[in-house]
Amino acid sequence: METTLILVKPDGVQRGLVGEVIGRLEGKGLKISGLKMIHASEELANKHYAEHVGKPFFDSLVSFITSSPLIALAVEGENAVEVSRNLMGATNPKDAAPGTIRGDYGLTIGMNIIHGSDSLESAERELAIFFESSEIIAYDRAIDAWIIE
Repeated sequence: METTLILVKPDGVQRGLVGEVIGRLEGKGLKISGLKMIHASEELANKHYAEHVGKPFFDSLVSFITSSPLIALAVEGENAVEVSRNLMGATNPKDAAPGTIRGDYGLTIGMNIIHGSDSLESAERELAIFFESSEIIAYDRAIDAWIIE
């Protein structure tokens, strides 16, 4: 099992798409093991986007992610990183397939509704930024036997 970080970014929260995003993740069979609403500080945003420091779009990333509350999710499941990224669609919504979250709800690359870790290494780093280990809860669901072989 993998655990990955998903963020419903400020535009997704402001547009009332939190339930839609969570529904798609759970509908696919992924399990929510951590969830919270936060208003990201500049310090947290700088940690999250550390790999982009010095790039021309860095300041706009930080400004956007700190502009309004977001929802942080720890999501668990078989191949959770790859599965959730497929559900999200291409980073640029104009390239995202219909049926994906970005393909259905996004118009611009800056406001594309959702973030998901792009690898297990990124997931580990990003989960530690948004969650204390005690905030990610291990539990069994009765339906897991009907989802995972």
